[in-house]
Order: sequence, then C-alpha cells, then structure tokens
Amino acid sequence: MFSIKYCETQCFASPDSNKHLTLASIMKTQLKLYSLLGTFILLIPMLSFAQEKQIYKDASQPVDTRVKDMVSRLTLEEKVSLLGYRSKAVPRLGIPAYNWWNEALHGVARAGEATIFPQAIGMAATFNDDLLKQVSTVISTEARAKYNLAIAQDRHLQYMGLTFWTPNINIFRDPRWGRGQETYGEDPFLTAAMGTAFVKGLQGEDKHYLKASATAKHFAVHSGPEATRDYFDAVVDEKDLRETYLYAFHALVTGGVESVMSAYNKVNGIPNSINKLLLTDILRKEWGFKGHVVTDCGALNDVYSTHKSLPGRVETAAAAIKAGVDLDCSTVLQEDAIKAVKQGLLTEKDIDTALSALFRTQFRLGFYDNPALIPYHSYGADSVHNTAHIAVARRVAQQSMVLLKNDNQVLPLKKSNISSIMVIGPNAASFDAMIANYHGTGSKIVNFTEGITGAAGTGTRVEYDQGCDYKDTVHFGGIWAAANSDVTIAVIGLSPVLEGEAGDAFLSETGGDKKDLNLPKSELAFMKALRKSVRNKPVIAVITAGSDIDIDAIAPYADAIIMAWYPGEQGGNALADIIFGDVSPSGHLPVTFYKALSNVPDYKNYDMKGRTYRYYDGPVQYPFGFGMSYTSFDYTLQNKLKPGYKLTDTLTVSLQVKNTGAVDGDEVVQAYISYPKIDRMPLKELKGFKRVTVKQADAQFVTLKIPVKELQKWDTSKHQWKVYPGNYKVILGSNSMDEKIVKEFRVER
Repeated sequence: MFSIKYCETQCFASPDSNKHLTLASIMKTQLKLYSLLGTFILLIPMLSFAQEKQIYKDASQPVDTRVKDMVSRLTLEEKVSLLGYRSKAVPRLGIPAYNWWNEALHGVARAGEATIFPQAIGMAATFNDDLLKQVSTVISTEARAKYNLAIAQDRHLQYMGLTFWTPNINIFRDPRWGRGQETYGEDPFLTAAMGTAFVKGLQGEDKHYLKASATAKHFAVHSGPEATRDYFDAVVDEKDLRETYLYAFHALVTGGVESVMSAYNKVNGIPNSINKLLLTDILRKEWGFKGHVVTDCGALNDVYSTHKSLPGRVETAAAAIKAGVDLDCSTVLQEDAIKAVKQGLLTEKDIDTALSALFRTQFRLGFYDNPALIPYHSYGADSVHNTAHIAVARRVAQQSMVLLKNDNQVLPLKKSNISSIMVIGPNAASFDAMIANYHGTGSKIVNFTEGITGAAGTGTRVEYDQGCDYKDTVHFGGIWAAANSDVTIAVIGLSPVLEGEAGDAFLSETGGDKKDLNLPKSELAFMKALRKSVRNKPVIAVITAGSDIDIDAIAPYADAIIMAWYPGEQGGNALADIIFGDVSPSGHLPVTFYKALSNVPDYKNYDMKGRTYRYYDGPVQYPFGFGMSYTSFDYTLQNKLKPGYKLTDTLTVSLQVKNTGAVDGDEVVQAYISYPKIDRMPLKELKGFKRVTVKQADAQFVTLKIPVKELQKWDTSKHQWKVYPGNYKVILGSNSMDEKIVKEFRVER
C-alpha cells in the first residue's frame, strides 16, 4: 500500500526561488497522479477477490482442503461455539445453526410420521443382514426427506437433522439390562454383521456424499446397570475387552461408520469420554477411524460430578478434547474450552483438530454445497412412510418373531376350522408394546388385536379384552368370553415402561433394568385362570419383551408360544400372517434364554466367564439361535475341508439345505467354531450365518466362508492377536446346540 499527499503550499515556489512551476504543469502532474490512483483502486477488488476466494464453498475441492479453509476463517470463540450438539450459526460464513442430536434406532425417531420397524433386538432375530440394510436404507430415505422439508422452511430443529446416534452395538451380556433391547444381542459376530449392514444402508453408498451419518455407540464396555451408569467402573481385562466388547466397534469402523459415541461409565478407572487409550490410541491410531467422536449426553458432566475424576468443567473440557472427543452432548466444551485455552490446558490447534472432524462430516453430508449436486435433494413427503416402506416393516416383523413352542402342531390355525377367536391380554392392543423405545410416531400402527381381526375376516367372530394389568393378581377380564371361543390368543409380556433406559422405563423397580427374568405376577395368575377356563381349547401365548423371559413359567398354560419382541407398526399384521400360516415362522433368538439368573454371574461383573452361549455351559430354556418353523430342514455337506489351514486361508463350507416338511419356509443356517482346549477359549462361537428361503420338497445351496484370521484370539502376554494352532471343529445347525453337521480341521502354525 502507498499514500499520496498533496499540499498547495508546497506546490508553488517562493517568489525568490528560481524553480517556479507553472499552473499548467502542476495540473498535469495532478492528473497523472489521480489516474495512477484510480487504476490502483480498480485493482483492489480483484486482489481482494484472489485473496478471499472461499475454497470451502468449492465442491470440486478435496474435503480436507475445504475443512482447512473453513477452520482458518473462524475466530477462537466461533470455533468453540460449534463444539456442542446445539452448534451456533456463523452467518458471515454461511454456517447455519445445527442440532446434531438425532435418533433412528428402528426408524426415524421423535420427528413425526415415520415408518416404525421392530425394535433392534427383534431385527437381530431375523439373522438377515441383507434385510436390515433395506431397513436402514428406508430410514435414511425418510431422514433425507424430513431434512429437506425442514430446511425448505428454514427450520433447524432437534431430531430433524442428518446425524443419527445409532446403532447401539453394545453386547447384551446380561439379560437384566433394560437397554439390551436396543442391541443386536449377545454375540459379537452377529452384532458386527447386523451393525455393519445397518450403517451401510443409513449412510448410503454414494462416493461423495453421505446419505446420513451413523454412530456406533456406546464406546465402550457399556451394558448396565442402568441405575449406576453415570458412575460405575467396568473392570475388564484385555482379552474380554478385545474379543467381546470392542469386536463389533472395530468391524463398524472398518466398515466406515462416520461417528462413535463415548459411554457414560468408566473402563478400568477412566471415564470413557476422557479415555485416550480408547478414543485415540485404539480407535484412531490402531483402527484408523476418520470420523468424529461425540459424547453421550451429559457424559462430560459425569467426569467431574459423579466419577469425580477431575476437579471441574475446565479440566474436563481439556481432557476430553485431548483424549479425542470432538462433539459434546452437553455445554461443557462450548462454555469452558476457551477457559482451558487461556489456562494453557489446551491449544487452539487442539480445538482445530476437534472442529475439523465435525466439518468433515458436514461437508460429506453436503451442508455447504448446491443441493443439485446431492443425489438425495429431491426426496420429499412421498418418500416418508409410503406403501413400499410399510411392506418392509411387515416383512421384518414376520422374520423377527420366534416360535418357541407348538404342541401338536396347533399352529398354523386353519381359518375354515375357526369360527370365533378371543384376543386377550394387557399387550393385545398396547401402543407401547408395538413401538418400544427410541421410536417414531405413526398413523397406521396395527396392534395385535387389529391384525388378527383383519386377517380373520368379517365372517369370523373376534373379541378383545385387556384381561389383566401389570399388577392385579386377582381380577381378570375376558376369561368367560375366552371359554366361549374356539381359540384364544393371549398377548402378555413386558413393555418399555418396565424395561428400558434409566428414566424412561418409569415402572421399572431398578432404574430401567429388570431385577429378574419373571413376567409380572398378574400375568402368571391370569394365564392360570385362562387355562382353567378354556380347558382343552387352544391357547396361543404371544410374548412382548426386549430380552430373556422366563418362558417355563407360562409354558404349561399355552399350547403354542411366540416371542414377538416389540414388533413395530406392522406387528399385528405379521403375527396374523404367522398364526394363520401365510408365513412360516423363521426368527431365531439373538440371546440365550437361561433357566435362572442364579446360574449367571453378578450383574455388575463384566468378566465374560459364565456369560452368553460362548462361555456358559449351564441349563437353558432355549439356546442362542433357537427358533422353530412349520416345516423341517435337512443339511448335506457338499465339499470336503482341507486337513490343515494357515492364517491367510479361508475355510469354505458348502451345503445343501432341503425342505423336508409340508410348507415353504426360511431356514437360518448357522456355523459355529469349536476351539482347541486352551484356557479361556469360547465353548463355541458363531462365525457365519445365512438365511435361505426353501420351497416345500425343494433344496437350496448355501456357501459360508470363514477367514482363518477370524479365529484369532488375544494374546495377553504379547498384547496382540494370535491364531492358536490346534484342532478345531466347524458345527452347522439351526441354533448353538444343534449339530446337523460337524467337521474337524486343523490350524497350522
């Protein structure tokens, strides 16, 4: 830059000077100077434009380049204002306010009309990862549509964004955990497979843009107790940590999940949200995670208030960011990170690192690009809860329900033989028992009574009565009417107010968890009274719950038992499809149904010894993977195994599955591995599964591939993975105790 000064008194020489300037020459000089100045002024906007080119708005630039440019334009105060889930607007850069908190556990939640699928545990019971990907594809389509509609009205609301805090891939290690219903069950391999499929559908497969952002939660070692989740310490050794609690998280990170949520609890004395070993050393450095880390809501407050691991908010803000947290579901970072910088606990570069992770997600979602570039920008109201989406919900509900008992083949019912039906029980018309927790709302939810009534037809008499409540063990309704019907369908079980998240399950006596496996005493008394009243007429018990239930207690009073979980908006239609034989039941248990909790270790103990089918060898009511059908299947091995395998090999098993029964049906082929007799090896472990549809008297071929690398176990002495040489078995069947085919093989050094 330069300046031009002009002063008339210095332009004219004194009369005594010999160097006089004429007026003409002075004016000529002035004109030249003004011309030069004008040219320079015209150049300033072009120079400024070159210097201020907004790279972050250029969609052709690499994401990291755009992120770097965006971050460089922000003040420290602006940067920190963006680190909370209610991030602030920065109008001068076109950064809108955004609420990161959104839920989609089994459908877009808390955001009005949306398709409601079965609860996660029910979807796990399908053992159908391809179908689960279809589910999450529907969810992300509806999410984009809702987001588009909201933004078009300049609405930036919670639960209307594109960053979803799901799926919950914690291991359902103990049946008392109320939130176990949100998971894919007790097995790491099944959880990893289902979780990865869910993420793929939710995030989409476009090369440039995320359809939505998924979050693997709760990282890590988090599965109750709910009442003490804000201050309990999960003490676990490396072997259980790596083989059980981190397995699915690693799989989802490898599969490209965009976000990971840190849990409330401590792991081995360190709160998860300030745990550098987990959030940086393992998650980012070892696994190569490239997304962002968000805390569970209020988890940073727990660090100093309940865990009392640090003195206060400022220290917590610093520790969280240094450990690897990028986004805070509270206000600690937004209110105290600047103080941490001023006190020398953080640098602005630390803030930049966290903020960059958040911007990468937003750029991948297309927040700063022309909507025409985004393949999902045209989704609108017709993409929400349409006929195709409802059909998917019905199919998932059909495949999720597990037939546990069917004495004398009482099911399926033949409509021509049934003139009157009694549908009875506290959950027969319950809204809550259909939709579980973390749910959406809908205008077309079909409960069990409605589903049975619609399927039975107008020429069949169908009656309904609540039958009992959750407490009264003396007074029952509908017993007399049931005795006058050809068949009774009794819908009992739990509901989300009896089991679930702390605070939400407000009727739970233990803060959201179950204290035992029992059904409510009122329901047991009701089933006894019902059986006595109807005498020899068929009673079909339908159980709603998100967990292991003591089925033996009601089994004597029911001819058939169906585990319906919390089946979503099409649960009533799906149940009718199964009961009347339009669909053969094909769900399989993703959890073990124990004989009694006395056989299971203490709830607060996080050791895996004695837990789940992998380490438990006691009595069970139903094993992991169990599920009956209206038909039967035979397996025939089609190939020979090699005598020996190495780390780089893949074990391939091909078999023929033949339907030997009288109806079409789906079989879920499960492949388990039995390990050498080495200390702390699992008893057996699921390492492959495939659902296959087989018509009556027909056969289908199934091939399962198991990389030998999948058989690695954690070497606690060397702190690394190792394939142990020795004799193994591959066991093929329809549940973890079924052994239709058993073949030995050896793993070499």
